[in-house]
Amino acid sequence: MNALITGGAGFVGSNLAEYLISRGDQVTVFDSLARHGAFENLEWLRSFSKVPFTHGDVRNAFDVEQIVRQVMPDVIFHLAGQVAMTTSVQSPRRDFEINVLGSINVLEAVRQYTPGTAIIYASSNKVYGNLDHLDLVEAGTRYEPRQTGKAVDESTAIEFHTPYGCSKGAADQYMLDYARGYGLKTVVFRHSTIYGGRQFATYDQGWVGWFCRQALESKSNPGRAPFTVSGDGKQVRDLLHVSDAVRAYVAAYENIADGCGNAFNIGGGFENSMSLLELLQLLERKLELKLQYTHLPWRQSDQKFFVADNGKASKLLSWKPSTSKEKGIESTLAWESQCIAALSK
Repeated sequence: MNALITGGAGFVGSNLAEYLISRGDQVTVFDSLARHGAFENLEWLRSFSKVPFTHGDVRNAFDVEQIVRQVMPDVIFHLAGQVAMTTSVQSPRRDFEINVLGSINVLEAVRQYTPGTAIIYASSNKVYGNLDHLDLVEAGTRYEPRQTGKAVDESTAIEFHTPYGCSKGAADQYMLDYARGYGLKTVVFRHSTIYGGRQFATYDQGWVGWFCRQALESKSNPGRAPFTVSGDGKQVRDLLHVSDAVRAYVAAYENIADGCGNAFNIGGGFENSMSLLELLQLLERKLELKLQYTHLPWRQSDQKFFVADNGKASKLLSWKPSTSKEKGIESTLAWESQCIAALSK
């Protein structure tokens, strides 16, 4: 495989690059290095491989055309993006330019110069909006569908909320339409929560890693000020470990004939679902402490429940998640401990 990864120094991108490099594939990393942690991830990749790297911005059509013509990739894993909902509300134009214009630049470069290149695109569950149609009941620690085992599949109507939902949704639809209209080999992944090592989580993106970090810091400094939780903490997501996300991207390329032109909901499934409160309770048990936190108002358009139905991906891509949330959170705690130790030096 000759792969180009936009956002290749990001969280998922660096994990994907490492996996492909380890099995002998040719990988080129394209990244603006604007995201916190991207430079560190690039240095990590360079510590074990002379991976080709191009510093570029997907918003710049010339940058994208140049790298596509240079690499002539078999596949582009298009992971570059603005990934925080709150940031999109603060700067909707920048969010649009990165997520929509950047994706158009990738599609046009492929259409004009390498039409045989597959494009696997990282979309979001936010394309489904608030999912107000779900018949939810409030339990002790979570919201859940009245119909047990009900997950969200791809037949669910899309409804874009927030600038982030609009930008990811627009790019999502462009990807699918370029398959219909131009015959490009595109695949869209509508992700739930991805977590794990190499993620430099922040308060507005990467909630599993962020709260693991808060718990570890509370353990080492019991007198620290309480951290904050938006909403009541009962909102539920299914957790997908980054190693399973990497396998999904590879599976999409290896099954491109069956998958092209399709959108797939990609998540950890019901068995790996967890509310924010349930994560905090798990961290309290693992770290043997009582966490101190306060509640903030709900974030704009924060879904009370999203669990991906992976049935379509299982059928067409022969993929399903394999890392349990317990094992994944243990590895995330180890990663965050490593980050805290590095900062203390």
